[in-house]
Amino acid sequence: MTSLVLDIGNTAAKYGCFRGAALAEAGSVATPAELKAVAERTGAEHVLLASVAVPAEQWATQLAGAVRGQVLVFKPGTTPVPLHNAYATPQTLGADRLAAAVGAAYLLPGRPVLVVDAGTCIKCDLVTADGTYQGGSIAPGLRMRLQAMHAFTGRLPELPLPAVGEAQVLALCGTDTRTAMLSGALNGALLEVNGMIASYRAQHPGLAVALTGGDAAFFDSRLKGRIFVVSELVLLGLHRILVLNVG
Repeated sequence: MTSLVLDIGNTAAKYGCFRGAALAEAGSVATPAELKAVAERTGAEHVLLASVAVPAEQWATQLAGAVRGQVLVFKPGTTPVPLHNAYATPQTLGADRLAAAVGAAYLLPGRPVLVVDAGTCIKCDLVTADGTYQGGSIAPGLRMRLQAMHAFTGRLPELPLPAVGEAQVLALCGTDTRTAMLSGALNGALLEVNGMIASYRAQHPGLAVALTGGDAAFFDSRLKGRIFVVSELVLLGLHRILVLNVG
C-alpha cells in the first residue's frame, strides 16, 4: 500500500510517502495544491493529515479525486491510535506530540521512552513500558527564546539562531550582549532538557530517549547518555496511526 501523511506545523508542512512500512519520500509543501500534486504523483491510496496550526480540513477538501481510498484528519481526542492515551484533556493534545509518541513506541517497544521534540517549542513526552502515553512538558524553543527577549524588553536586539557550526563553539560565559543572550537561550535550553532527561531516568529505569525536530542537530551531541535520533519520528507515527485506521 502506498500512503501519504502530512504534518502541518507552525513553521512548515512536512509530508511523508510510505510504500508498505518504509518511508520512500519526505519533503515539504506550502499549499494544498502542492500536496494534491504529490498525492497524484506518488499514487497514494490513503492520506492522513495532522495539524497544530491551520485546520487540516482545509487541506483535506483539496484532495478530492486525488486518492482512491480515504482522506483522514487526525484528531488526538477521537482518532484511534496504537497507544493507550492517559492525557487528561486529549482534545487539546497536539497531534504532533501524540504522533511522535506513537512513532517512538513503535521503534522502541516494551520500554519507557521519552520523546524530545526540539521544534518551535521543545516538547518532552513520556510513553511508559506498557504502551501508555502519559503526557509531558512544553517549553519555548530556541528561536522563541531569542525572539521573546527582544519582544519583551526595550533594548535587547533580535538575534537569529546561529548556524549549527557556530553553535558548536557557543561559550557558556557570554562576553557581550549578543553572546550572553545566546548562552542564556541555548545553554539554558540544553541544561533544561538534560535535567528533564535525568529526572525521567530516575523515575523510569531503562528509559530510552528519542530525539526529533528541526533543532535536533543542536541537541544531538550535547545530551547526556544514549540518544536515538529519528528525524522523521512524527511522520512515522502518523503512518502507524493511518495503518491502524484503514487496515
